[in-house]
Amino acid sequence: MRGTLPLFGVLTLLGAGWGITMPLTKITVSAGYQHFGLIFWQFAMAVALMGSVLLLRRRLNRPSAPQIRFACLIALIGTLLPNSASYQAAVHLPSGVIAILLSLIPMLAFPIALSLGNDRFSARKLIGLTLGFGAVVLIAANSGSFEGDVTLWWIAVALVAPSFYALEGNVVAKWGTYGFDAIETLFWSSVFGLVPSLLLALGTGQFIPVPTTWGTPEFAFLIIAVAHAVVYAGYVWLVSNAGPVFAAQVSYLVTIFGIFWAIVLLHEAYANGIWLALALMLSGMFLVQPRARKSEEDALA
Repeated sequence: MRGTLPLFGVLTLLGAGWGITMPLTKITVSAGYQHFGLIFWQFAMAVALMGSVLLLRRRLNRPSAPQIRFACLIALIGTLLPNSASYQAAVHLPSGVIAILLSLIPMLAFPIALSLGNDRFSARKLIGLTLGFGAVVLIAANSGSFEGDVTLWWIAVALVAPSFYALEGNVVAKWGTYGFDAIETLFWSSVFGLVPSLLLALGTGQFIPVPTTWGTPEFAFLIIAVAHAVVYAGYVWLVSNAGPVFAAQVSYLVTIFGIFWAIVLLHEAYANGIWLALALMLSGMFLVQPRARKSEEDALA
């Protein structure tokens, strides 16, 4: 047990780091910054950070044609499309609600996995999926308890992000990463997402020049971009050292910390129905999580 304490510490730090990006996103978009401009800078900072890591590791190699196609796909379904939706939804929805909706990822991944042949039918996972969508219904039923434009439309927009993240995970599980490790995947997908996001930002008038004066929204987004890269790398390290089943438990902590940070930083308050929705979502996550293999159980013993 003593040997697992550092791993639990890393798991907790990852959950706290991912969770804090949700209220920070709310702070950023509330200042008027729009999605394509934010996504461009997210790609740019990921290129700078991950590129520096690859240079230090001497792993900055020229990608092959299949790797380029893979990186472009990941840029599209892993960042451009989901983040476009989540940044827009964050303008209208409470940060804590977005944290709960994002925890649908493992539940949405289940039907996609079935269609791609990545998983087999399981009554346990079907019950988990049902509980997850029950939580969404409860959130919609309690939308009148929030300030702002909390409608079914914006709840649906917020569900775009977990849908694409679930698809991304299944794509990687089905076809692999074409020889990239996680750092290379994040770097090259950001490289090939950079120009399209710049053109979209310029074409829609959403480009964000480097601010001459920095306030809370600007620093909030800087923390988001850095946290995204650092936590992503930390998650990969955790998977390699503790196994994917143990690392997958970070989903619970991301949701819980997302709500915690929203209460602390944004002073959000929730109706009783939202707390019930959280309980349903966490129960659904438990049911759809993969079971640990014997080798992984031994490694954590």
